[in-house]
Amino acid sequence: MDATPVDPALIDMMRAVFGAYRTTRPSEAAVDRDAQLWHQLDELGLVRLTGPEHSGGSGAGWHEAAELLTVAVQHGARIPLAEHDLLACWLLEAIGSPCDDAVRTVCLLDAQGAARGVPWASRAQQIVVIWQRGGGYYAADVKVESLDITPGANTIGEPRDSVVADPATLRGVPLEAPLVDQLRLKSALVRAVQVCAAMDQILELSIEHASSRVQFGRPLSRFQAVQSMIADIAAQAALARSATEAALTAAVTSAWSASNLAFLVAVARSCVGHAASVAVRNAHQVHGAIGTTREHRLHEFTRPALVWRGEFGSVQYWDEQVTSAALGAGAAGLWSLISG
Repeated sequence: MDATPVDPALIDMMRAVFGAYRTTRPSEAAVDRDAQLWHQLDELGLVRLTGPEHSGGSGAGWHEAAELLTVAVQHGARIPLAEHDLLACWLLEAIGSPCDDAVRTVCLLDAQGAARGVPWASRAQQIVVIWQRGGGYYAADVKVESLDITPGANTIGEPRDSVVADPATLRGVPLEAPLVDQLRLKSALVRAVQVCAAMDQILELSIEHASSRVQFGRPLSRFQAVQSMIADIAAQAALARSATEAALTAAVTSAWSASNLAFLVAVARSCVGHAASVAVRNAHQVHGAIGTTREHRLHEFTRPALVWRGEFGSVQYWDEQVTSAALGAGAAGLWSLISG
């Protein structure tokens, strides 16, 4: 999704796989982890795209992973690629634990031993569980059968489950606090990438509809009000993408250690959150009644954009993070905070 070149052949392969999946999957099908699609992606090395080659991964980076997430969103594929590869398996590699072929997600328990809204927990085979004890963090790779999982879903039907565990019964390894902070930033950036991909599709559908739909004897695209709404979608999508690319580039080039990385991720999430409001509102105004029907594809991108912008931190939360960081830097340090 960013300015760093990704092998076009790799992107073409991703599009071919998800394009074929799109043609065979009914648009009204319930959200679930498609085992056949997962197997195909695994055979192509896309399930563990960023994993090191010595442990069965493909050795790619976050730029390639961002393209994979983008293509998946563009084709309406809901599948836990990010939760598995970029979060759970990455964390296991970071703490020196083995990572096999089991499908994974990750969760952070609260003081009562519970985690809520855990992505794909009820569809996973293993969950990397994190908890605090004695002022430090611990992590364990746990079979789902050993956990109390209550299935749930967000408003677009994706599994968002409750997980309960007794940390006293878990055999974990110490986890450094910076890794937990990095996990939070990676989780937030994943959703920013996905919302940007959804907004790109929202813009494309709006342009297509306005160009082909004729009203009062001329295309909708000839009406100044419609032009203005689509221009606002484009501007907001570009702003969100620019902020997300800036955060991603800083993360990758600094190995997730840039001093202003938390600020850049917060800016990206704030921009993405507010941009989604404009994009969704304007797109539905441009489309009119047809955009609210199940048969039209618009809802496949507008509804996820609104849902994903609130996961791993609400828009208000990220706004507050930006404000706190800017105030903390003060007038003398604000430019350094922005530019790194």
